[in-house]
Amino acid sequence: MKNKLVAHHHSGHDHSALIQEMVHCALVCEMCASACLDEKDIAMMARCIELDRDCADICFQGARLLQRDAEIAHHFLSVCEEMCRLCADECNKHEMNHCKTCAEACQKCAEACHSHLESIYTA
Repeated sequence: MKNKLVAHHHSGHDHSALIQEMVHCALVCEMCASACLDEKDIAMMARCIELDRDCADICFQGARLLQRDAEIAHHFLSVCEEMCRLCADECNKHEMNHCKTCAEACQKCAEACHSHLESIYTA
């Protein structure tokens, strides 16, 4: 049985605005995680720090995949959207300004990922 190779065709979609949104979100998440480490009760911030770091990694990876128009890039946006929503939900539980800023960036990125996917699959 021979393996069939499927040629990848670049999507031709303009990803620049979404890439910028994802990189911005990642940087804000990194900032939030660092600021959480300076809080008095770090144990209370543990989940927030974990999700901030995971979200930053996923957003950076998603941006890289979109930048090179990788085959998996559009599928990866669903993961990014879900991660951003998890991070936003956690950050919204805290009153610190850095968490509020992070929640806003994550929510905006999640919506951007969702809209981008919708525009691709309904086109």
